[in-house]
Amino acid sequence: MMFNSSSVPLPKCVTPFRIRSNIDLDTDDMHALDSLDRGKEGVIGWLQILAKYCQKSFYIAIVVTMSPISRLSINSTIRLTTGYDMPMIGFGVYQNYNATVSTLEAFKAGYRLIDTAQAYRNEKHVGQAVRESGIDRSKVFVVTKCVSKTHGYETTKKGLDESLSSLEFADYIDLFLIHDPFSGKERRLETYKALLEGKAEGKIRSVGVSNFNIKHIEELREAGYELPAVNQIELHPFCQQKPIVKYCKENNIAVQAYCPIVRGKMDHPVINELATKHSREPAQILLRWSVQHGYVPLPKSEKTERIHSNVDIFGFELDDKDMQTLDALDRGKKGAVSWNPVDVD
Repeated sequence: MMFNSSSVPLPKCVTPFRIRSNIDLDTDDMHALDSLDRGKEGVIGWLQILAKYCQKSFYIAIVVTMSPISRLSINSTIRLTTGYDMPMIGFGVYQNYNATVSTLEAFKAGYRLIDTAQAYRNEKHVGQAVRESGIDRSKVFVVTKCVSKTHGYETTKKGLDESLSSLEFADYIDLFLIHDPFSGKERRLETYKALLEGKAEGKIRSVGVSNFNIKHIEELREAGYELPAVNQIELHPFCQQKPIVKYCKENNIAVQAYCPIVRGKMDHPVINELATKHSREPAQILLRWSVQHGYVPLPKSEKTERIHSNVDIFGFELDDKDMQTLDALDRGKKGAVSWNPVDVD
């Protein structure tokens, strides 16, 4: 809260739960909020007018709207730097050739973020599921991506329109990512420029990247572009990508975690012990670890029972010792189970 920083806030609400939660921040919360300062660039509404005529800065934080750990729920979200809220857990459809059926099941289980890609060849199936679900479009957060072979200014513009046509449920995509950095600096920049133009045209709400290392994101900054709202990387206890995660947190870039359950390779004594301790499945332990770190995990499955169990991670909490034990499993790049192309030039 602002009064922790010697300011006097005036929050307003008529909901008892929100009234209580508005005064519930710990030291870590304060540090997280302090790091979001954007100076005058962060002001909104009439404050912009005041800032123009007054010799002082007005500070408005773009905040993480997730609750404290003990109150995380399936409805918890992260507010991106673009101002849009992204759900704290998503449903991945990589290698899913029955994506309409499984995405509909995911909606029943409570997921509202769906992660697809042009290369997955199932955008049309995801779009069909969104339409058949009956869920209001504004309540669904759809992610798609363009892979390196389609990178370039004109091809990206064309691909964006094709993705919108394939999804077929609205005139915008919530989050569009550059899928990988393989195309080289010049084409990466051309692709990013095209996506930012798509954002300016209202076809995309937020632009991000995937599998980008620090140097790839710094290229965008050096070119004068806004930083990505999201970086989607392989992320789990065995492959924690600490330098990239640290950089993203310092620059207010949300982190999505793919392969969060290590592609099913979870038969490890530490994970099994914690699963027994909490009477949970190993996958639930790994997914809970992810959300408690502030990542957005993207588990995938076509099995009904697994789709439901993977999102059932909000009825328990890992304590500090549990988290530290899982953190200690990091093997760096050797722990990766996917392509993890973060080191390409």
